[in-house]
Amino acid sequence: MIQSILQAFCRGTSMSSTSTKARSTHKNQSTDGSVPKIVINTRPIARAAPLTNHLRAAGFTVVEIPMLTLQPRPTTGDDLALMRAWLAGEYKALVIISPTAATSGLNVWQSLVYSEHDDSSYAQPDNKAANIASEALVAPSQIIAVGQATATALTQANIDAANYQVRQPEVANNEGMLAMPEIERLQAGDKLLIWRGLGGRRLLVDTLQARGVHIDSIAWYKRTMPTEAMTQYQQWQKDFFVCNQTTNTTPKQAKPIVVVSSGAAFEHWTSIVQGAREKMSEPKRSNDIMTDARDNLPLTLADFSYVVLGERLANMVAAQHLSYWRVEDLAPDTILSAITTDT
Repeated sequence: MIQSILQAFCRGTSMSSTSTKARSTHKNQSTDGSVPKIVINTRPIARAAPLTNHLRAAGFTVVEIPMLTLQPRPTTGDDLALMRAWLAGEYKALVIISPTAATSGLNVWQSLVYSEHDDSSYAQPDNKAANIASEALVAPSQIIAVGQATATALTQANIDAANYQVRQPEVANNEGMLAMPEIERLQAGDKLLIWRGLGGRRLLVDTLQARGVHIDSIAWYKRTMPTEAMTQYQQWQKDFFVCNQTTNTTPKQAKPIVVVSSGAAFEHWTSIVQGAREKMSEPKRSNDIMTDARDNLPLTLADFSYVVLGERLANMVAAQHLSYWRVEDLAPDTILSAITTDT
């Protein structure tokens, strides 16, 4: 798949422009007039398709090399205790960070509702499971979904919106959430529950804790580096060198763009690029995927430009003096507009 995509790039795929206004900033972009046509999408496989399809439709060559895989974590007794406390009305609001967190949390929520009915009696016991499954989930607090995909996962569930509706920040990041009235009005002593993956979203947590808000979180999943990430990157780099030799271009003339959505993904990307450089410095071996590429200088982090989400990630990239565009959400239109807009 990667090889066929790179062959398309070597043939010179055209790139169309867009008039969509980007909510982004860019730093240290090259001014040699070249048009970068390769975009490496590092988002998890389950979340990569909308951006990949959108950029390909605009004429970009998109290579999917996921830097994160999402693995479920066992639900602990502490997790269940926090869920029961939320259902009992102890929290002012629930913040849900991702579609994966939404799906996992909804499953546990439904199971708790089921267990609460274990001792209850229905007129027709054989239909008990069906009756419970059709029963609406009653939210005990305001629910805040970060991003449209997360909101969609919730709206597809059978949640009673009579008292509380699913809310979204205008901008799907930490700053956007902090600007929401539901978050702004939280005071010292109030409690907030977060459904999330392991790690991330420190700005929201740190800001609210400094305000005296008590925050609990349930990490439904963890983010790890995919086992095939190194092999995929090595194969792509090999094809990229072949492509440059064929078209008489160099990485400096047209930097590939890497879309990075989290600090963990950037750390994994850094590890992969540096690891590939080390492998290229090793003696040649038969059947080595990098054998044909060893006559080329290995790519460094600086041979790429980056699209990064939010201030924290922008600071991480800037600290390494890398060129980047900062975006405030991961909507495909936003990313396309950022990388095709010079001002």
